[in-house]
Amino acid sequence: MDRFGEKVVCNPTTKLTKEKKCGFISMEMIKPGYKHVRGEAEVFNGQSGAKFSDGDVLMARITPCLENGKISRAKLPDDCKSGYGSTEFFVFRGMKGVTDTDYIYYLLNTDYMKQMAVNSMTGASGRQRADIGFIKRIKWPFPSYDKQIEISKVLNVYDDLIEKNLERIALLEHVSEEIFREWFVRFRFPGHEREHFHDGIPTSWCIQRIEDFGRIETGKTPSMEIEQYYSDEIMFIKTPDMHGNTFVLSTEEMLSQLGSDSQPKKLLPARSIMVTCIGTGGVVAINADRAHTNQQINSIVLKDDRYLEWLFFTCKRLKPTIELFGATGTTMTNLSKGKFSRLKIITPSEDLIIRFHEEVNDILERILILQKENQELIRQRDRLAKHLIYKDIVFEE
Repeated sequence: MDRFGEKVVCNPTTKLTKEKKCGFISMEMIKPGYKHVRGEAEVFNGQSGAKFSDGDVLMARITPCLENGKISRAKLPDDCKSGYGSTEFFVFRGMKGVTDTDYIYYLLNTDYMKQMAVNSMTGASGRQRADIGFIKRIKWPFPSYDKQIEISKVLNVYDDLIEKNLERIALLEHVSEEIFREWFVRFRFPGHEREHFHDGIPTSWCIQRIEDFGRIETGKTPSMEIEQYYSDEIMFIKTPDMHGNTFVLSTEEMLSQLGSDSQPKKLLPARSIMVTCIGTGGVVAINADRAHTNQQINSIVLKDDRYLEWLFFTCKRLKPTIELFGATGTTMTNLSKGKFSRLKIITPSEDLIIRFHEEVNDILERILILQKENQELIRQRDRLAKHLIYKDIVFEE
């Protein structure tokens, strides 16, 4: 058997030039199970953090991100060959003609390699980090380079389908948001020709507060000291679970029924609107199933489900307002439940809101279906990866 560090380039040296455009990837951008993480273009000004090239494998080294499977290949903007990101990334790259970077990605995603990395963790509780030296010493029977390519090609079929679905989701999200902007921002809604306007606003519309549309619930974290509160029954949603998702279908951490029952008033029914108000403010998503959230999130339990689509997109446009009213003098937003509840929004007539629901509901339902398809594709890919990568391997005692 070979040692991992003998076959894989670990934390390769990547140079970035100041004042030049590069890619940026934060820990929050990585979604467990998804092969690629798309970077954002930024100007590099000497920021600290892991440095990497397009296509490198990024692996979280800190708890609980490592245990939750935050591992992806960097996909940087077209005009960026290199990038930087969280200081909590390990960076891996295949050796030319020796190891395939795709194979390295799939290998690191196996339960065996993740558990070995977790076993190497040291440091204070809650801030433990894996040891790169330990990972380099892990023994693994690497197949031939051609065999690695063969395995990667089979598994890439699933990831290609997942990428296609992500493209369809992005298109559907764009279409639905464009309809929202056309109707409620540009005011070119059905019948606008017959509408009277005052100061640029239809006279039939009114000002209401967020709390007028449903019960506002601030999340809460059940006691971490009671292990029985945490299992795999009910979603426990945090900000990273919401990033890049219209619907939240799964979470990095789950509660047991007992944990949920410890705070029954905090349980959200499916299709509540969740808005982050502490830390990164203004991230908005819909829970596909019943769920709890942590205290960084305020949620709207709607009085009328037909308002879901309109209020979802309205809340997304409130991000600058949330950041303004939640300003604390630091870089962190902190908007209380009371302030969030009282945020004012311009409200169209009920007939127009219901008509918008009828117009875009099917689009959002299609997004939900595609997200569920991706969940199943990830499960199938991981089962097949386990078979292909572990096949004929005998682990040493």
